[in-house]
Amino acid sequence: MQIPNDPFILFSYVNTQLRDSGMTLAEFCAEHELDADALTEKLAAAGFRYDEAQRRFR
Repeated sequence: MQIPNDPFILFSYVNTQLRDSGMTLAEFCAEHELDADALTEKLAAAGFRYDEAQRRFR
């Protein structure tokens, strides 16, 4: 499955995947063959920051 391109839909998708799977961001990116830095930057540009303690973007 291709991940969503829209940053707001991507935000929701990634958080849902992290919550449902219990994976870390690094594990999620490895499984989906994504660059974690690029994903984080894309979501940061939309105002979202990754909270490592809670394993989700806020």
